[in-house]
Amino acid sequence: MSLLQKIKDHEATIGVVGLGYVGLPLVLEFVEENFPTIGFDIDATKVEALTAGNSYIKHIPSEKIKEAVNKNLFRATDDFSQLAEADCVLVCVPTPLNKHREPDISYIETTSETISKYLRKGQLIILESSTFPGTTEEVMRPILEKSGLKCHEDFYLAFSPEREDPNNPNYSTKTIPKVVGANDEHTLELTKTLYDQVIVETVPVSSSQAAEATKLLENIFRSVNIAMVNEMKVILDRMGIDVWEVIEAASTKPFGYMPFYPGPGLGGHCIPIDPFYLTWKARQYDISTKFIELAGEVNTDMPYYVVAKVADALNNHQKSLNGSRILILGMAYKKDIDDLRESPTLKLIEILSKKGARVDYNDPLISELWPMRHYDYDIKSVDLTAANIRDYDAVLISTAHSIYDWDFIVENAKLVIDTRNATGKVKNNRDKIYKA
Repeated sequence: MSLLQKIKDHEATIGVVGLGYVGLPLVLEFVEENFPTIGFDIDATKVEALTAGNSYIKHIPSEKIKEAVNKNLFRATDDFSQLAEADCVLVCVPTPLNKHREPDISYIETTSETISKYLRKGQLIILESSTFPGTTEEVMRPILEKSGLKCHEDFYLAFSPEREDPNNPNYSTKTIPKVVGANDEHTLELTKTLYDQVIVETVPVSSSQAAEATKLLENIFRSVNIAMVNEMKVILDRMGIDVWEVIEAASTKPFGYMPFYPGPGLGGHCIPIDPFYLTWKARQYDISTKFIELAGEVNTDMPYYVVAKVADALNNHQKSLNGSRILILGMAYKKDIDDLRESPTLKLIEILSKKGARVDYNDPLISELWPMRHYDYDIKSVDLTAANIRDYDAVLISTAHSIYDWDFIVENAKLVIDTRNATGKVKNNRDKIYKA
């Protein structure tokens, strides 16, 4: 039976490499459509958790994992030799930046090397990780062809960028349209047909490079607009104008405008990182990306701006930042998730600590911090009691989780610095609140 027919009949075995915020939801969608699915991860603790039917991502219930395991259509493993069993292999590995803010595609390269060891004729390999245009054909293809098999003849290679927005109440993996691109007509047909089985809409483009560029454009668009509104916040604050009021008023225009919101910095795996993948690639073509890089600079500076506002607020209360006790509310990069990737709160802790502040945090979804690529904090979330709140010189709102009771927090805090307009509807004790 041809691979195309196996896909249409839901008999193709799906392998997903990387069982994080992108890979795990993808696994569940294929299982729901009764595809036999294998999840691969180098982290043995993740494999053990999934095998036991437990989720390690808070917005994905363990019940969904148990259901997938009990259907006997899913298994997790750290044995990559089982890649040979998969008809379609979807690669969902991290693509961070190195210390020089240049692309680190080592995870893609390492995964490609591993796949090449077990690659067999007829397999479809799809990269989902955000990266610069050309990665699929210029980086992955030569590595995979070390197997002795020829791309688009013996095996197939495509790119389909992930578009995950963790815990979005309106869109899920299934309902977000999927862009697919390949440099061969039959490969594109296979890729489109595969995702057609689990996604409401697929959007084919002419090449993997076009698909890679699509992902970058989406996130550069957001980065640039967030930088613009962050800069507006700084300007309007100096003028004594509330940027949140201005955004709300501008949002009433039914055409030509869409709201973006300021914050303490950019977070998540995509928006703080993806623009630099394009700027790096553009330099190979002697093009400077001034607009994109300027946006990156503005957004990168926001944690420093917030810390300056904290210092100003404390100074107005005859307090020095050095020696003050600061309680940060929210560690995740956005509300109501447990995702710490590139969270600006991590940078806030670093800057505040270097300036002599004693920093604690509360996050109902993140009970403790663990060593990460750029940070190694050994601290745990403190209880958000009235007595605890009163012990701090200032409360800094970094992530506005829905569970927080802002009236209660403002009532008990000595001082509140709000980066998210979370306290916008609080009526009492307004003199305690500083916008940042």
